[in-house]
Amino acid sequence: MDLVSALEKPLEKEFGPATGKVMAEHLGLHTVGDLLHHYPRRYEERGQLTRLADLPMDEHVTVVAQVADARLHTFASAKAPRGKGQRLEVTITDGSGRLQLVFFGNGVHKPHKELLPGTRAMFAGKVSVFNRRLQLAHPAYELLHGDDAAAETAETWAGALIPIYPATGKMESWKIGKAVQQILPTADEALDPLPGSLRTGRGLVTLPEALHKIHRPHTKADIADARARLKWDEAFVLQVALARRRHADAVLPAVPRQPAPEGLLTAFDDRLPFTLTEGQQKVSKEIFDDLATDHPMHRLLQGEVGSGKTLVALRAMLAVVDAGGQAAMLAPTEVLAQQHHRSITEMMGELAEGGMLGGAEQATKVVLLTGSMGAAARRQALLDLVTGEAGIVIGTHALIEDKVQFHDLGLVVVDEQHRFGVEQRDALRGKGKQPPHLLVMTATPIPRTVAMTVFGDLETSVLDQLPAGRSPIASHVVPAADKPHFLTRAWERVREEAANGHQAYVVCPRIGDEEDDPKKAGKKKSPEDEAEKRPPLAVLDVADQLGRGPLQGLKVEVLHGRMQPDDKDAVMRRFAAGETDVLVATTVIEVGVNVPNATAMVIMDADRFGVSQLHQLRGRVGRGAAPGLCLLVTEMPEASAARQRLDAVAATLDGFELSRIDLEQRREGDVLGQAQSGARTSLRVLAVIEDEDIIAEAREEATAVVAVDPELERLPGLRTALDALLDEEREQYLEKG
Repeated sequence: MDLVSALEKPLEKEFGPATGKVMAEHLGLHTVGDLLHHYPRRYEERGQLTRLADLPMDEHVTVVAQVADARLHTFASAKAPRGKGQRLEVTITDGSGRLQLVFFGNGVHKPHKELLPGTRAMFAGKVSVFNRRLQLAHPAYELLHGDDAAAETAETWAGALIPIYPATGKMESWKIGKAVQQILPTADEALDPLPGSLRTGRGLVTLPEALHKIHRPHTKADIADARARLKWDEAFVLQVALARRRHADAVLPAVPRQPAPEGLLTAFDDRLPFTLTEGQQKVSKEIFDDLATDHPMHRLLQGEVGSGKTLVALRAMLAVVDAGGQAAMLAPTEVLAQQHHRSITEMMGELAEGGMLGGAEQATKVVLLTGSMGAAARRQALLDLVTGEAGIVIGTHALIEDKVQFHDLGLVVVDEQHRFGVEQRDALRGKGKQPPHLLVMTATPIPRTVAMTVFGDLETSVLDQLPAGRSPIASHVVPAADKPHFLTRAWERVREEAANGHQAYVVCPRIGDEEDDPKKAGKKKSPEDEAEKRPPLAVLDVADQLGRGPLQGLKVEVLHGRMQPDDKDAVMRRFAAGETDVLVATTVIEVGVNVPNATAMVIMDADRFGVSQLHQLRGRVGRGAAPGLCLLVTEMPEASAARQRLDAVAATLDGFELSRIDLEQRREGDVLGQAQSGARTSLRVLAVIEDEDIIAEAREEATAVVAVDPELERLPGLRTALDALLDEEREQYLEKG
């Protein structure tokens, strides 16, 4: 068998169809190589008792513990009316707590004989609650001492260290461990992706040695060696993929776009009623330098909520129009596209009235293009684009349709990057005569390492300075269950803001008419909903209750994603004009909505939103001269993780700090995979916050390797690892360019 095929052997052939199917369906493992890279989550020391005190609810767990007590109960039941029903209750302990195991019916005989007081074993099952006590019902178990065979098995697995693998109810950790032991010899045939000079220069063990040590360590030093090596593999291979993207983009041709002296950009700057912040000037220079080159700009502009990203993007678009090109801004929702169009035309004034009476001499036309526009308006917008009459177009994914043609597309600005798929970006980029320059914006602050890992093919600019005149936002958690009078006070505060001539948002997690929507029928409830037996609060219900109760007499309107676009726009216009006191909305207002007179926001069921989302929402208030107030309403108890998350949001306005907290609380995969594209992450041991130095060094090494050998012809092991990484989904998530 050749080297590659040993690792590519299907698990079904190695272990049989039944086991192979379980591994594929429940663990995502298909080949021997996949299983070798399914690393232990942690290790247990046989002489050490682990913590039962920290068991999570509703999760499949593996614990090592000692039997403290075992009792067999006999009872009458429908199936055993004469009292012949049997239930075995076993209490296990680990020094930190106790846990009850329960076995019923025919399943009691074997554990009744084996699980005697003093016996140590590994137990696996799903944690549930019965009579207010944690329990595992019918757990699988493996004895760790008592009979020689079991002791020998534990010995062969790991010496003194027992690997605990990510497992499922269908495949316990020790079964995975035994399967790994069977195929571990093939680790000797793994092709090493790291160049030899890099590996020796950093004192890293070989890949085969790392695989042996991670699955079968004899000491803690073995685990450290293996993890250090495998972290480098993950960081380096991913950075090589991104470096190859940057290299490919750098050789593409693009039209340099330099603004004309005394042109549209100068006229716009002259009419600004304020001075750009130092940060805006610095980032603008980075963008203008990129636009002046003859290869496409690929830049990520990330900034704090309200730091003035839209102004920076608009100046870039005006520079391109000055240079004879056109600019397109792609927004994720119609509400946001309309908001951008409104704010950009207001900022530009007569400079946005090209070809119209009263338009300035240097003026261009700014058009809006969305899927819900009327036929006549749409026809005119399309005509303005193809003739070049419109220098700037703002739209939703409707911009991507085949029939949309540009005269000379020079710049694409993508707002809220994470909401667009690769195909959508590529389709828009394909509309230029040559590849247009690309500016990607996000208001979700991203830690530096995540930016290097997720957006590693883009150069990064950061706006972390708020413009002068932005007001501070006070944030408070409102514990509605513990202190209902706090919620009463919250509504009083909203009334006070309205009495002072200001406005407020109330945000809810859902709309409220889902029950009538056939698509939502039968939708599975979240564990929080099931546990608390309460549905998330809804816009339609809350608006109705507020209008008849604590906010009676105020003008209350609703806004949500299933309203007709014209209705949404009309609601936003009334709110922006100050005709509405309180807007009860879903997260449709999360980004880009700018109403400086709105000073208060009440977020209902705030624990159901993520950290970044709460930060985004909060950024909708405090946009004018008056201070902002954000109230996070929750029914979660004080000790819960959800409540701690809310306390963290209330404690700081620093989005970069919050993004670190967010990342530390979530699995890496959520950040690098699902959050970006739905693709599963390739990171198993690399932690993007802790391993910042490795990622930064790997990026440098990868850039150097790709500069010398872009096709990796001299590094077949790296080429193989790259092919494995760039499966179809992964390629989509990497190919942002």
